[in-house]
Amino acid sequence: MNDQRRWPGESRFHGWLYLLPGLLIYLVFIFYPIIETIRTSFYRWDGFSSNRVFIGLQNYASLLGDGQFLKALLNNITFIIFYSIIPIIIGLILASLLGRRSLPGLTFFRAGLFLPQILSMVVVGVTWRWIFNPAFGPLNLGLRALGLGALAKSWLGDFTWALPAVGSVGTWVQYGFCMVLFLAGMQRIPNDYYEAAELDGASGFRQLLHITLPSLRPEMGVALITTIIAALRVFDLVYVTTRGGPGDSTLVTGFLVYRAAFQQNRIGYATAVATVMTIVIFVISLIVLRYQSKGEET
Repeated sequence: MNDQRRWPGESRFHGWLYLLPGLLIYLVFIFYPIIETIRTSFYRWDGFSSNRVFIGLQNYASLLGDGQFLKALLNNITFIIFYSIIPIIIGLILASLLGRRSLPGLTFFRAGLFLPQILSMVVVGVTWRWIFNPAFGPLNLGLRALGLGALAKSWLGDFTWALPAVGSVGTWVQYGFCMVLFLAGMQRIPNDYYEAAELDGASGFRQLLHITLPSLRPEMGVALITTIIAALRVFDLVYVTTRGGPGDSTLVTGFLVYRAAFQQNRIGYATAVATVMTIVIFVISLIVLRYQSKGEET
Protein backbone atom coordinates (compact mmCIF):
# COMPACT_ATOMS: atom_id res chain seq x y z
CA MET A 1 0.00 0.00 0.00
CA ASN A 2 2.84 2.40 0.83
CA ASP A 3 4.46 1.75 -2.57
CA GLN A 4 1.14 2.39 -4.31
CA ARG A 5 0.70 5.69 -2.47
CA ARG A 6 4.24 6.80 -3.31
CA TRP A 7 4.36 5.54 -6.89
CA PRO A 8 0.88 5.52 -8.49
CA GLY A 9 0.40 3.78 -11.80
CA GLU A 10 3.08 1.51 -13.25
CA SER A 11 6.17 0.55 -11.28
CA ARG A 12 9.45 2.43 -11.43
CA PHE A 13 10.96 -0.48 -13.32
CA HIS A 14 8.59 0.17 -16.23
CA GLY A 15 9.49 3.86 -16.13
CA TRP A 16 13.21 3.12 -16.40
CA LEU A 17 12.42 0.63 -19.14
CA TYR A 18 10.74 3.35 -21.18
CA LEU A 19 13.73 5.64 -20.65
CA LEU A 20 16.30 2.98 -21.49
CA PRO A 21 16.47 3.47 -25.32
CA GLY A 22 16.95 7.23 -25.05
CA LEU A 23 19.35 6.80 -22.12
CA LEU A 24 21.49 4.34 -24.08
CA ILE A 25 21.64 6.69 -27.07
CA TYR A 26 22.67 9.54 -24.78
CA LEU A 27 25.36 7.47 -23.04
CA VAL A 28 26.85 6.10 -26.27
CA PHE A 29 26.73 9.18 -28.49
CA ILE A 30 27.00 12.09 -26.02
CA PHE A 31 28.24 11.13 -22.56
CA TYR A 32 30.96 8.67 -23.62
CA PRO A 33 32.47 11.04 -26.25
CA ILE A 34 32.59 13.82 -23.64
CA ILE A 35 34.41 11.57 -21.17
CA GLU A 36 36.77 10.35 -23.91
CA THR A 37 37.48 13.94 -24.98
CA ILE A 38 38.39 14.92 -21.42
CA ARG A 39 40.60 11.83 -21.03
CA THR A 40 42.41 12.44 -24.31
CA SER A 41 43.23 16.01 -23.27
CA PHE A 42 45.74 14.61 -20.77
CA TYR A 43 47.74 12.84 -23.50
CA ARG A 44 50.05 13.71 -26.36
CA TRP A 45 48.64 11.88 -29.38
CA ASP A 46 48.70 12.36 -33.13
CA GLY A 47 45.37 10.61 -33.69
CA PHE A 48 46.81 7.72 -35.72
CA SER A 49 49.41 5.80 -33.72
CA SER A 50 48.50 3.60 -30.79
CA ASN A 51 51.17 5.26 -28.67
CA ARG A 52 49.58 7.78 -26.36
CA VAL A 53 51.90 9.62 -23.98
CA PHE A 54 50.38 10.77 -20.72
CA ILE A 55 51.50 14.37 -20.05
CA GLY A 56 49.03 15.42 -17.36
CA LEU A 57 48.05 19.09 -17.51
CA GLN A 58 50.71 20.04 -20.05
CA ASN A 59 48.17 20.59 -22.83
CA TYR A 60 46.24 22.96 -20.59
CA ALA A 61 49.42 24.80 -19.60
CA SER A 62 50.30 25.22 -23.29
CA LEU A 63 46.76 26.38 -23.93
CA LEU A 64 46.87 29.22 -21.41
CA GLY A 65 50.18 30.40 -22.80
CA ASP A 66 49.10 30.18 -26.44
CA GLY A 67 48.42 33.60 -27.92
CA GLN A 68 46.32 32.09 -30.70
CA PHE A 69 43.97 30.45 -28.22
CA LEU A 70 43.56 33.70 -26.28
CA LYS A 71 42.91 35.55 -29.56
CA ALA A 72 40.37 32.91 -30.62
CA LEU A 73 38.63 33.08 -27.23
CA LEU A 74 38.46 36.88 -27.45
CA ASN A 75 36.93 36.60 -30.92
CA ASN A 76 34.33 34.14 -29.60
CA ILE A 77 33.43 36.58 -26.83
CA THR A 78 33.13 39.35 -29.44
CA PHE A 79 30.82 37.10 -31.46
CA ILE A 80 28.46 37.05 -28.45
CA ILE A 81 27.63 40.68 -29.30
CA PHE A 82 26.63 39.72 -32.85
CA TYR A 83 25.10 36.32 -32.11
CA SER A 84 23.28 37.13 -28.88
CA ILE A 85 22.91 40.76 -27.80
CA ILE A 86 22.05 42.36 -31.15
CA PRO A 87 19.67 39.54 -32.28
CA ILE A 88 17.82 39.68 -28.95
CA ILE A 89 17.34 43.45 -29.30
CA ILE A 90 16.17 43.09 -32.92
CA GLY A 91 13.95 40.14 -31.97
CA LEU A 92 12.30 42.17 -29.21
CA ILE A 93 11.63 45.09 -31.53
CA LEU A 94 10.18 42.87 -34.27
CA ALA A 95 8.11 40.87 -31.78
CA SER A 96 6.67 44.08 -30.37
CA LEU A 97 5.77 45.29 -33.87
CA LEU A 98 4.32 41.99 -35.09
CA GLY A 99 2.81 40.60 -31.90
CA ARG A 100 0.54 43.32 -30.61
CA ARG A 101 -1.61 44.04 -33.64
CA SER A 102 -2.87 41.93 -36.50
CA LEU A 103 -1.25 43.02 -39.76
CA PRO A 104 -2.01 41.89 -43.33
CA GLY A 105 0.40 39.14 -44.36
CA LEU A 106 1.65 38.68 -40.80
CA THR A 107 2.29 34.96 -41.26
CA PHE A 108 4.34 35.64 -44.38
CA PHE A 109 6.51 38.20 -42.59
CA ARG A 110 7.07 35.89 -39.63
CA ALA A 111 8.08 33.02 -41.89
CA GLY A 112 10.33 35.24 -44.00
CA LEU A 113 12.13 36.71 -41.00
CA PHE A 114 12.62 33.25 -39.48
CA LEU A 115 13.91 31.74 -42.75
CA PRO A 116 17.66 32.36 -42.10
CA GLN A 117 17.46 30.20 -38.98
CA ILE A 118 16.52 27.06 -40.92
CA LEU A 119 19.06 27.47 -43.72
CA SER A 120 22.25 25.42 -43.73
CA MET A 121 25.11 27.46 -42.33
CA VAL A 122 27.29 26.36 -45.24
CA VAL A 123 24.73 27.76 -47.69
CA VAL A 124 24.54 30.96 -45.63
CA GLY A 125 28.33 31.28 -45.62
CA VAL A 126 28.68 30.75 -49.37
CA THR A 127 25.88 33.25 -50.09
CA TRP A 128 27.31 35.98 -47.88
CA ARG A 129 30.83 35.37 -49.16
CA TRP A 130 29.41 36.25 -52.60
CA ILE A 131 27.59 39.29 -51.18
CA PHE A 132 30.83 40.53 -49.56
CA ASN A 133 32.93 39.90 -52.69
CA PRO A 134 34.98 43.09 -53.27
CA ALA A 135 34.78 42.95 -57.10
CA PHE A 136 31.26 41.85 -57.99
CA GLY A 137 29.48 41.48 -54.64
CA PRO A 138 26.06 43.17 -54.40
CA LEU A 139 27.10 45.10 -51.28
CA ASN A 140 29.99 46.96 -52.91
CA LEU A 141 28.09 47.36 -56.18
CA GLY A 142 25.19 48.90 -54.28
CA LEU A 143 27.49 51.29 -52.40
CA ARG A 144 29.10 52.41 -55.65
CA ALA A 145 25.68 52.86 -57.29
CA LEU A 146 24.64 55.13 -54.42
CA GLY A 147 27.80 57.22 -54.77
CA LEU A 148 29.33 55.71 -51.64
CA GLY A 149 32.20 53.97 -53.39
CA ALA A 150 34.60 55.23 -50.72
CA LEU A 151 32.92 52.85 -48.26
CA ALA A 152 33.39 49.82 -50.51
CA LYS A 153 36.14 47.50 -49.32
CA SER A 154 37.27 43.90 -49.19
CA TRP A 155 35.03 43.11 -46.23
CA LEU A 156 36.24 39.57 -45.52
CA GLY A 157 39.86 40.42 -46.36
CA ASP A 158 40.12 43.51 -44.18
CA PHE A 159 41.82 43.08 -40.79
CA THR A 160 39.44 45.58 -39.20
CA TRP A 161 36.14 44.67 -40.86
CA ALA A 162 36.40 40.89 -41.28
CA LEU A 163 35.15 40.07 -37.78
CA PRO A 164 32.19 42.51 -37.85
CA ALA A 165 31.31 41.28 -41.35
CA VAL A 166 31.16 37.63 -40.27
CA GLY A 167 29.43 38.63 -37.04
CA SER A 168 26.72 40.50 -38.97
CA VAL A 169 25.94 37.25 -40.79
CA GLY A 170 25.47 35.60 -37.38
CA THR A 171 23.09 38.39 -36.43
CA TRP A 172 21.10 37.80 -39.61
CA VAL A 173 20.82 34.10 -38.78
CA GLN A 174 19.92 34.41 -35.09
CA TYR A 175 17.45 37.31 -34.89
CA GLY A 176 14.60 35.27 -36.42
CA PHE A 177 14.89 32.63 -33.72
CA CYS A 178 14.74 35.29 -31.00
CA MET A 179 11.75 36.96 -32.68
CA VAL A 180 9.71 33.74 -32.90
CA LEU A 181 10.62 32.85 -29.31
CA PHE A 182 9.45 36.23 -28.05
CA LEU A 183 6.30 36.13 -30.18
CA ALA A 184 5.39 32.80 -28.59
CA GLY A 185 5.99 34.26 -25.13
CA MET A 186 3.87 37.33 -25.85
CA GLN A 187 0.86 35.12 -26.57
CA ARG A 188 0.54 34.36 -22.86
CA ILE A 189 0.63 38.01 -21.73
CA PRO A 190 -2.94 39.15 -20.98
CA ASN A 191 -3.99 42.01 -23.25
CA ASP A 192 -5.64 43.64 -20.22
CA TYR A 193 -2.18 44.68 -18.98
CA TYR A 194 -1.55 46.71 -22.12
CA GLU A 195 -5.05 48.21 -22.12
CA ALA A 196 -4.66 49.32 -18.50
CA ALA A 197 -1.24 50.80 -19.28
CA GLU A 198 -2.67 52.74 -22.25
CA LEU A 199 -5.45 54.12 -20.03
CA ASP A 200 -2.78 55.30 -17.59
CA GLY A 201 -0.98 57.06 -20.44
CA ALA A 202 1.99 54.72 -20.72
CA SER A 203 3.83 54.98 -24.02
CA GLY A 204 4.68 51.98 -26.16
CA PHE A 205 8.25 52.05 -24.91
CA ARG A 206 7.14 52.03 -21.28
CA GLN A 207 4.79 49.13 -22.00
CA LEU A 208 7.70 47.24 -23.53
CA LEU A 209 9.92 48.07 -20.56
CA HIS A 210 7.47 47.35 -17.71
CA ILE A 211 5.14 44.69 -19.17
CA THR A 212 6.70 42.86 -22.08
CA LEU A 213 10.26 42.47 -20.84
CA PRO A 214 9.41 41.18 -17.33
CA SER A 215 6.88 38.75 -18.80
CA LEU A 216 9.40 37.43 -21.33
CA ARG A 217 12.05 36.57 -18.73
CA PRO A 218 11.87 32.78 -19.38
CA GLU A 219 12.13 33.31 -23.14
CA MET A 220 14.99 35.75 -22.62
CA GLY A 221 16.86 33.09 -20.67
CA VAL A 222 16.37 30.52 -23.41
CA ALA A 223 17.43 33.02 -26.08
CA LEU A 224 20.54 34.04 -24.14
CA ILE A 225 21.71 30.49 -23.52
CA THR A 226 21.01 29.31 -27.07
CA THR A 227 22.63 32.26 -28.82
CA ILE A 228 25.64 32.44 -26.50
CA ILE A 229 26.30 28.73 -27.09
CA ALA A 230 26.04 29.38 -30.85
CA ALA A 231 28.59 32.19 -30.54
CA LEU A 232 31.05 30.13 -28.52
CA ARG A 233 30.88 27.07 -30.75
CA VAL A 234 30.76 28.82 -34.14
CA PHE A 235 32.87 27.01 -36.74
CA ASP A 236 31.11 26.37 -40.05
CA LEU A 237 30.40 30.03 -40.83
CA VAL A 238 34.03 31.03 -40.17
CA TYR A 239 35.35 28.04 -42.10
CA VAL A 240 33.28 28.81 -45.19
CA THR A 241 33.81 32.59 -45.23
CA THR A 242 37.32 33.39 -43.95
CA ARG A 243 38.95 30.24 -42.48
CA GLY A 244 40.08 32.36 -39.56
CA GLY A 245 41.69 35.07 -41.69
CA PRO A 246 42.92 37.47 -42.58
CA GLY A 247 45.70 36.52 -40.20
CA ASP A 248 43.92 35.62 -36.97
CA SER A 249 41.24 38.31 -37.29
CA THR A 250 38.33 35.84 -37.31
CA LEU A 251 40.04 32.87 -35.65
CA VAL A 252 37.66 31.13 -33.22
CA THR A 253 38.16 28.20 -30.88
CA GLY A 254 36.11 25.86 -33.08
CA PHE A 255 38.44 26.47 -36.02
CA LEU A 256 41.43 26.19 -33.70
CA VAL A 257 40.24 22.72 -32.68
CA TYR A 258 39.81 21.73 -36.32
CA ARG A 259 43.25 23.02 -37.30
CA ALA A 260 45.05 21.43 -34.34
CA ALA A 261 43.32 18.06 -34.76
CA PHE A 262 43.12 17.57 -38.53
CA GLN A 263 45.94 19.73 -39.91
CA GLN A 264 48.58 19.58 -37.18
CA ASN A 265 47.67 16.13 -35.72
CA ARG A 266 47.67 17.53 -32.16
CA ILE A 267 44.68 15.61 -30.85
CA GLY A 268 45.53 16.12 -27.20
CA TYR A 269 45.80 19.88 -27.59
CA ALA A 270 42.59 20.03 -29.64
CA THR A 271 40.63 18.10 -27.02
CA ALA A 272 42.02 20.39 -24.31
CA VAL A 273 40.62 23.40 -26.21
CA ALA A 274 37.28 21.61 -26.60
CA THR A 275 37.21 20.74 -22.89
CA VAL A 276 37.91 24.32 -21.82
CA MET A 277 35.18 25.64 -24.11
CA THR A 278 32.73 23.05 -22.78
CA ILE A 279 33.43 24.27 -19.25
CA VAL A 280 33.05 27.92 -20.33
CA ILE A 281 29.70 27.18 -22.00
CA PHE A 282 28.50 25.21 -18.96
CA VAL A 283 29.45 28.01 -16.54
CA ILE A 284 27.80 30.73 -18.64
CA SER A 285 24.62 28.64 -19.01
CA LEU A 286 24.58 28.05 -15.26
CA ILE A 287 24.94 31.77 -14.55
CA VAL A 288 22.09 32.65 -16.92
CA LEU A 289 19.82 29.97 -15.44
CA ARG A 290 20.64 31.08 -11.90
CA TYR A 291 19.91 34.71 -12.74
CA GLN A 292 16.66 33.69 -14.40
CA SER A 293 15.52 31.62 -11.42
CA LYS A 294 16.29 34.48 -9.04
CA GLY A 295 14.25 36.82 -11.21
CA GLU A 296 11.27 34.44 -11.16
CA GLU A 297 11.45 34.15 -7.37
CA THR A 298 11.32 37.91 -6.96
